[in-house]
Amino acid sequence: MIYVICRGLLRFIYAICFPLKVVGRENVPKEGGVLLCANHISLLDPFTMGIKLERHVKYMAKAEIFKVPVIGWLARQVGAFPVKREGVSKESIKTALNTLRSGNVMGIFPEGTRNSDVGSAKKGAASFALRSGAAVVPAAIIGRYKLFRRMTIIYGAPIDLSEFAGAGSDSLEAVTDVIMGRIREMLETGKPSRK
Repeated sequence: MIYVICRGLLRFIYAICFPLKVVGRENVPKEGGVLLCANHISLLDPFTMGIKLERHVKYMAKAEIFKVPVIGWLARQVGAFPVKREGVSKESIKTALNTLRSGNVMGIFPEGTRNSDVGSAKKGAASFALRSGAAVVPAAIIGRYKLFRRMTIIYGAPIDLSEFAGAGSDSLEAVTDVIMGRIREMLETGKPSRK
């Protein structure tokens, strides 16, 4: 309930401050586990990635946020869970996998940090994708978050990772390259990627 209220409020704020154009929303499966993977340009990206979807999007968030009164409580209420900057703990990995295996949507930024251009990515998203069996949907966030300027979020078709099934950790780099390649393609073309 709190998530729905926050999402409605954010939709209103975005409509005024950062009008959001959504492309390819139909590419996000309506049920089952989904891993949304996007480029990361701002602290506002988690909102941009999820507010126009009807499904509840959950996120990993840096542990420090949860120590801040009110904000930490609110983060938990909307489904965020903590991850330490030094490295992802076993508990965070377990929570992420359970989130996906339970048929939920989880948003992640494979680069792990904000970049103005798409940089190198960590292998966490690939690991979650292969271990959970969730659909992997690439997303591209385009814009500069300047007041009253349009932002765009593009959702690509789910990525077919069947060729990597059972390959284990040896394929993490290749899967990461595929995911980031789709994100770059959408940033360049402004169109959803195809299967």
